[in-house]
Amino acid sequence: MQLGYSFRLYPNGPQRASLARAFGCAGVVFNDALRAREDARMAGLPFVPSGALSKAFTEAKKAPERAWLGEVSAVVLQQSLRDLDTAYRNFFDELKGKRPRTGAPRFKSRKDHRQAIRFTANARWSITTGGDLSLPKIGDARVKWSRQLPSTPSTVTVVKDAAGRFFASFVVETDPADDLTRMPETDAVVGIDLGLTHFAVLSDGRKIDSPRFLRRAEKRLKKAQQALSRKAEGSKNRDRARIKVARAHARVADARGEFHHQLSTRLLRENQAVAVEDLAVKALARTRLAKSVHDAGWSRFVAMLEYKASRYGRAFHRIGRFEPTSQVCSTCGVQNGPKPLNVRKWTCGAVLDRDVNAAVNVAKAAGLAVTACGAQVRPVLVPAQREEAGTHRDGQTTVVGIPVH
Repeated sequence: MQLGYSFRLYPNGPQRASLARAFGCAGVVFNDALRAREDARMAGLPFVPSGALSKAFTEAKKAPERAWLGEVSAVVLQQSLRDLDTAYRNFFDELKGKRPRTGAPRFKSRKDHRQAIRFTANARWSITTGGDLSLPKIGDARVKWSRQLPSTPSTVTVVKDAAGRFFASFVVETDPADDLTRMPETDAVVGIDLGLTHFAVLSDGRKIDSPRFLRRAEKRLKKAQQALSRKAEGSKNRDRARIKVARAHARVADARGEFHHQLSTRLLRENQAVAVEDLAVKALARTRLAKSVHDAGWSRFVAMLEYKASRYGRAFHRIGRFEPTSQVCSTCGVQNGPKPLNVRKWTCGAVLDRDVNAAVNVAKAAGLAVTACGAQVRPVLVPAQREEAGTHRDGQTTVVGIPVH
């Protein structure tokens, strides 16, 4: 399976200018190719293949008005064409009903807050002995290595997010059957009921409080957004204020992602199999609970459980969203019908906690042998929000295990 490893990248001034040039050139190639295919469609001509577009751009670089395309790596421009092919493929799959709605490919803008370019092995990028990332026609950029790469990466994608941060994302091939990645087997299994008051309630009785990172940061976000609204359109002050808002949102997203990673890894380490309910997140996000639903990030957490279970040799089960998990007694199996949300406990031969009972039913619907043990409620510690990591690197040793080319 393919895994992505992302690390902070700290380019200097000239390297930032070179990356900006590469982002711009990749966008121009993407837009020109999209325009060529749209013009062919409007004229009733056949779909323009990638090979013809590639040849056309190779010739275009020889013209004086497009000579500046030669200032960036040719691999970056070719990968931009591959991205357009992927966008069209996803759009056609959407029309065939093979994937959710994605929409037709759209033109890129220089005002897009997220920009990315990709280097394959043909670009001859490398990781230096000092731990820097050497990119063609850009230079050796500093990287903050936080962990080891399990194998030699095949591609690297340089991303600039809305907050102005740079990241280097590596794609590596791993084998899920590798004993080094698989966790020790255990007999424990667990069902998980996701919610808002408690982020997750487990079938063994444990309740994990919802951190509510967005709610806790609302005051700081409100102040930053008010400052942004006062700035004149198109001014440099407005651009700086926009970056402050983006960084505030990035801190919230990073804290939420860290919480999801820690919890998903802990649950898989403790249990051989996990079961969750397929929630209608898009429908819930259109209700008055939309902000809390987005703050919880259920979809991302479930996706982490699924791919980590495949990697670590665990079983992952997803039950249908129409299972009456909150209506059935987990002890005797009697279905008592729907209950209002204010009913948190009910009696059916035994006193049942609504959320724990649902978690047990989730596990049973997935075929896992669990029982309601009535364990004591123990909220876990919630990680405190952190400021953005420092950029100091000089004097630190290079992480051992990073492949050097």
